[in-house]
Amino acid sequence: MARYLDVHPVDPQPRSIAQTVAVLDEGGLVAYPTDSGYALGARMGDQQAKERIRTIRRLDDRHHYTLVCRDFAQLGQLVHVDNHVFRAVKAATPGPYTFILPATHEVPRRLLHPKKRTVGVRIPEHPVVRALLAALGEPMLSSTLILPGESEPMNDGWSVKEELDHVVDVVIDSGECGTEPTTVVDFTGADPSGEVVRQGAGAWPAR
Repeated sequence: MARYLDVHPVDPQPRSIAQTVAVLDEGGLVAYPTDSGYALGARMGDQQAKERIRTIRRLDDRHHYTLVCRDFAQLGQLVHVDNHVFRAVKAATPGPYTFILPATHEVPRRLLHPKKRTVGVRIPEHPVVRALLAALGEPMLSSTLILPGESEPMNDGWSVKEELDHVVDVVIDSGECGTEPTTVVDFTGADPSGEVVRQGAGAWPAR
């Protein structure tokens, strides 16, 4: 059964955050709230946890996994960003956006898109996620918690617990969270301003 943690949405309890990080350190899988619905999270280099995410969501090999970052400096270590992209991404973060960009050597090969050598990155605005990333000390492997056959992410902690009780290790509940997935913008194509491949909670270009 998953551990259920009731966490304050603005001032997360350090003990709950520390318990979650301990589970991640042991190879656990966490369901956590963001500014764009619930997501599944694990340690960046944890291949077994990645496979658990793939199984829960029934993802294929073409899926772009996301590395959730604490700040822009951390994001910049994972992806190549030129001046134009830097300005566009900086204007949109933190917020409900995922950006697909060419990965650096800091990203484990098994997390990359198999043909494009790219990865998704984002900087969320939710205080609980930011506290979790600060305590973890590194980016977190993540995927929006959209169940097979659904088009929107789960957004209620207790429903997540009931649905995924035996396939995740921790469910963090901090009350209401976003109800739309992130807007996904691909900067690896011909359009230098970015191609919107999924319209979600964020308007693009960001204002």
